[in-house]
Amino acid sequence: MSDTAERMVAAREQARILAHALPFLRRYAGATIVVKYGGHAMGEEALAAQFGRDIALLKQVGVNPVVVHGGGPQINAMLKRLAIQSTFIDGLRVTDAAMVEVVEMVLAGTVNKQVAGLINAAGALAVGISGKDGGLIRARKLTRTKRDPESHIEQALDLGFVGEPERIDVRVVHALTGAGLIPVIAPVGVGADGQTYNINADTVAGAIAASLGATRLLMLTDVPGVLDGDRQTIPEMTIAEVRAAIADGRITGGMIPKVQTCAEAVAGGVQGAVILDGRAPHAALLELFTEGGVGTLIKP
Repeated sequence: MSDTAERMVAAREQARILAHALPFLRRYAGATIVVKYGGHAMGEEALAAQFGRDIALLKQVGVNPVVVHGGGPQINAMLKRLAIQSTFIDGLRVTDAAMVEVVEMVLAGTVNKQVAGLINAAGALAVGISGKDGGLIRARKLTRTKRDPESHIEQALDLGFVGEPERIDVRVVHALTGAGLIPVIAPVGVGADGQTYNINADTVAGAIAASLGATRLLMLTDVPGVLDGDRQTIPEMTIAEVRAAIADGRITGGMIPKVQTCAEAVAGGVQGAVILDGRAPHAALLELFTEGGVGTLIKP
């Protein structure tokens, strides 16, 4: 096949893809899509650059993306450099006064600006902020209990300066999106007393999506979605089905807090929340602009 013929084949394929995507582009025109970005996709240079291009493309086709990012590996690397030992309880990092300063420095500083930079490099305009900016996230201390296996008494766990959203004020997000900018949000909040709190990025993404009444919450993770007994991705689940699957043990481990966050976001007003593999090329675009998507959609 000649070079001209190959170019024509490629051009026809591009035209076919665009024609197929048109109904979905119309569906999401003007929609707010909250994207939680984290996991191994953040650490791979090619995937990170691709993520930036995908978010920029969403903006260019009329979608209003809002990005919430994590940064666990980057925090671990900095703590190791500073010889600060981490302790975890039930998957949550115990955060003392010295550590919360490092967490804020990494999340609201280095990682936040890197993620915004990926989007800016792709031609869009992204602005990095944290939950402390513009009063976006009012936080409170996260309380957890654990049952002693011998005495069966519930014991309070002190996680230090780990928080959870108490109130979300999305005015700063609306100000940015209204000006044609893409907010990139670090999951750090502030308490009523001015104390800084480290907050789980999934939780922040769900709370912000609910407060915005987002059309979709996309949770980019390191798994393809919720899996059934044959290790196949379940395309859709209702909130009731999620709760039943947790109760009977079909959903276990680290997937439980993710699906709970999605279910709470949907119950709070998000039209649908999707768990999908952020390592897959163009995962967000495939989910939004193809029939059936590529992850597990949790809906009312």
